[in-house]
Parts: sequence; C-alpha cells; structure tokens
Amino acid sequence: MTRDTIIITTPPQTLRSVQGWDVTPGHLAYRVGRGPHLFRAGGGTVQPRGGIMVVDDQGFDGLGDPGPLCQEVVRECSARGFTGAVLDFDAKLPPLERMAATLEEGFARRGWTLYVPESYGARLQRARVMISSALSGGSLALRLEEASGCFGADRVALALQRVAEDFTLPSSTGNGQPLTREELAQKRRQMNPSVFFSGELCARYFTYMNREGGAHFVLFDDGDTLRRKMEVARRAGIHTFLAAWPEVADCVEQLGLQRAQSRAR
Repeated sequence: MTRDTIIITTPPQTLRSVQGWDVTPGHLAYRVGRGPHLFRAGGGTVQPRGGIMVVDDQGFDGLGDPGPLCQEVVRECSARGFTGAVLDFDAKLPPLERMAATLEEGFARRGWTLYVPESYGARLQRARVMISSALSGGSLALRLEEASGCFGADRVALALQRVAEDFTLPSSTGNGQPLTREELAQKRRQMNPSVFFSGELCARYFTYMNREGGAHFVLFDDGDTLRRKMEVARRAGIHTFLAAWPEVADCVEQLGLQRAQSRAR
C-alpha cells in the first residue's frame, strides 16, 4: 500500500501547531524579491528546520539573473535541513521559469523534491506538479485523470483548497465571491438551506434567492469533502497532498492525519 505524503504549509508563527503530526511542514517564510534575491520573513523565536521551503513571488519585478537566487535557495535548504521546495508562483515570467528549471536540476542531484504550479509543469521533467482541488465546474476525477496522463501520477500533487464561494447566476466567468468561514456559517444560519453534495465537483452546495442579486449558488468544502477529494486522488494513483494549516486545522483527524507517535507504534 502506497503511503501518502502530506505537506502542511504554515508560517513560522503557527509552526508549533503542525509539529507532532505525521506530516511534512512547508515553511511559508520565503519570497523572491528584487535582484532577484531570496528573502526570509521574520519568525520570532521559531526558526524553520526540516520539511520544505515555500517560496512566493510577491514583490518580484521580473528583472535580473535568477542564477544567484537559485544558489541562495540551495544554501538555505542545506542549512535548514529542507528536503525540497514549493514554488508558489502566481506569475509566469521567463526569469521564474529559468529559476524552476535550474532548481529542478540542482534538486534532482541532491535527492530533493521541487513542487511547481501546473503552468510550469510542461517544461519540467522531474518536478511535482500541483493541481488545485478547487473546481466550479467539470469533474475532479476527470481533471486528475487528465493530469496523471499528462505528467504521470507520481508527479502530480493535489493542492487541497477549502472552497467557499457565492456565485450569482448565471455566472459568465466561473468565479464567485469568496466567503470567509464565518460568512458561510452566517448565510447557512440565516437561510437554513437544503445542502447537497456534488459528486463531480466533490463539494457541497446550496442555492438561494435575493431581491438584489437574484439567484445564487454557494459552493463550499468541509472536512468531509476534502477527505473525499483525497480519496478521488488516490484512485487516480496520486498520493501527494498539500494543504494550508488554517484550512485543515479543524479537520486533521477527519483527513486521516495522525500524531507522529501514533504512526510509530
């Protein structure tokens, strides 16, 4: 039986909450800055150690040679005992593409794992490709089957995203208004709607009407739907998962996560 790899991303401030669980911590403490150079956020008394680095591209101006930055990433990983990195890039810029390719080669030599967005996956051969679990249409099972066929199931990682969106119908863009967990709970208390489960989207939903916006469709996840999404991924041969700690903190046991000492027994 193939064992899951579960990466839980967290900033240094909440790292202690993740420790003790049988997961790999992903340290939300790094970004690509001007130069480009690697910048690390302050983490108070808790310093990243072990697990993997998470690097975002917020503030990157798209200028400069990424070579020195890649060296900085490798040095930081070595110093902190990291075994990989997540490139949490929103933009798709040539310097960032070169950075991903350079890191893929360097990480492969060291036995480390690189995780990249789907838009970066086609040009890389060994990096794990992150596929979001969030869908507003179509089929999650088909989505993952297609990704496995394109990249290979062993290269696909399911990025669990806890959806909560309010769509005004008809929705021409496929994008809804994001809801906080408190806003979602308030709507459910106020309207007491009938809630349904979509097997295709692997998410819950309900509808309502209001005078200002007409018909609405609310799509959301909870611990049970995230667990089901993991099951869909496993059936597609995918056993690597990523999730942000705030999105799963209230349902870790429901997702099958265990305390490290429980796994050891």
